[in-house]
Amino acid sequence: MTARLEHSGLCVAGRSMRLCVLVLCLLPHFGWAVSYKQGDPVTLYVNKVGPYHNPQETYHYYTLPVCRPKEVHHKALSLGEVLDGDRMAESLYNIRFKENTERQALCKLTLSEKEVDQLREAVEELYYFEFVLDDIPIWGFVGYMEESGFLPHSHKVGLWTHLDFNIEYNGDSVIFANVSVKDVKPEPLEEGGAGHSAGVGSGGLSITHTYSVRWFESTLPHSRRAERLRDYSFFPKTLEIHWLSIINSLVLVVLLLGFVIIILMRVLKNDFARYNVEEDGGCDDLDQGDNGWKIIHTDVFRFPPYKSLMCAGLGVGAQFLTLATGIIVMALLGMFNVHRHGAINSAAIVLYALTSCVSGYCSCSFYTQIQGQRWVWNIILTSALFSAPLFFTWSVVNSVHWWSGSTQALPATTVLLLLGAWVLVGFPLTVIGGIVGKNRAGNFQAPCRTRNIPRQIPQQPWYKHTAVHMAIGGFLPFSAISVELYYIFATAWGREHYTLYGILLCVFAILLSVGACISVALTYFLLSGEDYRWWWRSVLSTGSTGIFIFLYSLFYYHNRSNMSGLVQSVEFFGYSLLTAFVFSLMLGTVSFWASLAFIRYIYRSLKMD
Repeated sequence: MTARLEHSGLCVAGRSMRLCVLVLCLLPHFGWAVSYKQGDPVTLYVNKVGPYHNPQETYHYYTLPVCRPKEVHHKALSLGEVLDGDRMAESLYNIRFKENTERQALCKLTLSEKEVDQLREAVEELYYFEFVLDDIPIWGFVGYMEESGFLPHSHKVGLWTHLDFNIEYNGDSVIFANVSVKDVKPEPLEEGGAGHSAGVGSGGLSITHTYSVRWFESTLPHSRRAERLRDYSFFPKTLEIHWLSIINSLVLVVLLLGFVIIILMRVLKNDFARYNVEEDGGCDDLDQGDNGWKIIHTDVFRFPPYKSLMCAGLGVGAQFLTLATGIIVMALLGMFNVHRHGAINSAAIVLYALTSCVSGYCSCSFYTQIQGQRWVWNIILTSALFSAPLFFTWSVVNSVHWWSGSTQALPATTVLLLLGAWVLVGFPLTVIGGIVGKNRAGNFQAPCRTRNIPRQIPQQPWYKHTAVHMAIGGFLPFSAISVELYYIFATAWGREHYTLYGILLCVFAILLSVGACISVALTYFLLSGEDYRWWWRSVLSTGSTGIFIFLYSLFYYHNRSNMSGLVQSVEFFGYSLLTAFVFSLMLGTVSFWASLAFIRYIYRSLKMD
């Protein structure tokens, strides 16, 4: 344990930024047992407080007028813990292994009127606190509030000044810990400040904080203590295994995919039978007296405008597909423990940096195939396509957190660490991947050659316009994940721990399959109207799923959560926009490659004697 903390501290100030990023990101994944002897001190760290309904609005515990040591010593944290808003500091609680304590005095405080008002406001906003003992989080409410009656109206606010710590152990290790206030009377904080509170003299409100510690033996081994934490929760549990909803989604998706595939195969079979009647002439003569997708064979492979932007989007989309798959696989392998702080955040950062080579390779390789010339600019655009919006969003969110004094505001050392990870790892890997992709790129495999003069596109009916295709192509994949999306939001923006990673992998595969099939169907309908502008259309049609996801985030904020306030709202909507953007890139990439493979297949299937 000490070695891990020393590594974490050295990395913040250290010499090799690249190595430190990897160490910081990978070390939190492992749970090492700490052995204690009878009477050994067990350190209790105070961490953060915040409104119960705003999970991302957190403040340091010592911002409240509570018992604190004369000199505050902070615990060295991993990168994932810092990103999670943790700011652990040593406390005055004297807890010794397997030694019970009853009504031990912690400290005596004399609160001013302003401090009483601060505590009252915290209690009225349902502030909870988080302590950490042997890497086990302990939650509890700061105080107690009671509303009763209408006439007369009663409003009582009280502060918990005594805490009972219940700790379970097995052998020489700690298994579980929680805090309770059973049979404890809160200290009243009456309206009007210190001048109207019980026990107040001219100097303010005098209160004494106490605590008790009780140890209980457990048969659960240390390797399975995460199960104990999972079964108990300070926060209400709303996530259950939703098999009926999942089966319903699976059935709908299978029917949808079967419908699309069967209809397309029947239609294409008729098209091939009709188009291949003529066996005379080559591919350039296939447009004589025919209409439909065959007549635009000399234009369907005409390269699109804004080639660099399209290739950059495809590259970043491929990177996030790799990243998402890696995160889910790591979760399935059990690398993320429930009680570990920031493990998924750490894994996401290191995987994002390492998979930057994927975006550079895919983008520059395809850019070279479609005869792009400014490959250096393409690499720069690929590197900045997501990192620039991320930096802007983070700057706004972090500024709001810094202004409010929240622990979610990243310290300067962490900002420099993340910037170093991108400068020294992410961007160089993007450049290396781009150079390799450019050198290994072959020719664009087009079954038919493209004429110099583009064919005139006939006027299209309203149901073939881009907006209609985006509405259809975005809604169907969204409907396939709408059930699971609620549970993901409840995990990301609530208090839940998501553990159904196998189901998540199935839903992720379903999402990509639906996106690919819908894109193929919409591309076929577009080409049947003799419109060969399918390149950007295939990206936007299914990529519009991100718009529906953002609209769902608005619905979730107003109807499924109790979040409020500037700090929580800015973070929620800022990162929801980024999430929608990521989904657009991933699904746009899948739908484009599916459409390209489909178009190559149907034009290769034409007889070209």
